Amino acid sequence: MIVLEKVNVCFQARKAPKVHAVRDVSLHVRPGDFFGIVGTSGAGKSTLLRAINFLERPSSGRVIVAGQDLGTLKPEALRRARLQIGMIFQHYNLLQSKTVFENVALPLKIAGVGEKETKQRVNELLELVELTPKKSIHPSRLSGGQKQRVGIARALANHPQVLLCDEPTSALDLETSCAILELLKTINAKLGITMVLISHEMQVIKKVCNQMAVMQDGAVIESGTVYKIFAEPQHPFTIDLVNRITDLCLPDRLLKSQSGDLVKIHYRGVRAEEPVIAETLRRFPVTINILHGNIEYIGEAPIGTLVAGIQGDAAARESAREYLRQHVAKLETIYVQ
Repeated sequence: MIVLEKVNVCFQARKAPKVHAVRDVSLHVRPGDFFGIVGTSGAGKSTLLRAINFLERPSSGRVIVAGQDLGTLKPEALRRARLQIGMIFQHYNLLQSKTVFENVALPLKIAGVGEKETKQRVNELLELVELTPKKSIHPSRLSGGQKQRVGIARALANHPQVLLCDEPTSALDLETSCAILELLKTINAKLGITMVLISHEMQVIKKVCNQMAVMQDGAVIESGTVYKIFAEPQHPFTIDLVNRITDLCLPDRLLKSQSGDLVKIHYRGVRAEEPVIAETLRRFPVTINILHGNIEYIGEAPIGTLVAGIQGDAAARESAREYLRQHVAKLETIYVQ
């Protein structure tokens, strides 16, 4: 659905050094994917997103959306191609002088859609985003979450094949953010629209996306399934991002009070659902004390890490560690008594 081939975006202000905002990015987003792009501020995420619909024309490289190379299109053909690419903005970009209904209807009016069809489509979308009772209200009387729902409905007005989401939850509180992400996930599944979402939060990407890319200094440094990147991050920057949301640091007092061995158990895939610790306790004369950790699901695949203390005589502890090593994704020995 979306193919980026060696895309570069450079800015050159007068009397200022050239800024290379996007560096040689190549990505492939399949039809129906919910694709996340994550990185810190200044990584080039927003610029790359805007390059997908040519709001920011690449300095070099190719952008192909639904089989069309946008760089080869003349202005009128590019305008028509953009009708198939909806966009949701971080700060809503609603027209304050128009009602909710009128804001959602605007793209249809610009596209020359008739009044009857426009009314039907807008009402469908307001029902989808659960804002039908608010259709005659102006944006100033809406909450942040409601404004973003209007923005989502507006982005869907022309039946786009692609929906670009520019940090759609960064201005919202946690509860509202979760509701908006669930709405986007439902739209992706129900309508089959290909989505690209950018965020500086790994938690957001993990919650809704199935594929992802990590950006740093304008370049994509790692890409793949969300599960694979969370389970086996390769680049040091990605490892740091993952570690920040799976922080398993223990207080010094707890570390100093432990006797026996201290291990970190990594669970991946179906083995996370097996009673490995219970079986270890059954087989060997040891006790195991879970000190910290969690197991969660990305999609339907489990992933998690536990920090545990193992007590018993030296031989039993060694046998228990070896058994665990053979039956979990990875066993790290923090220390051995």
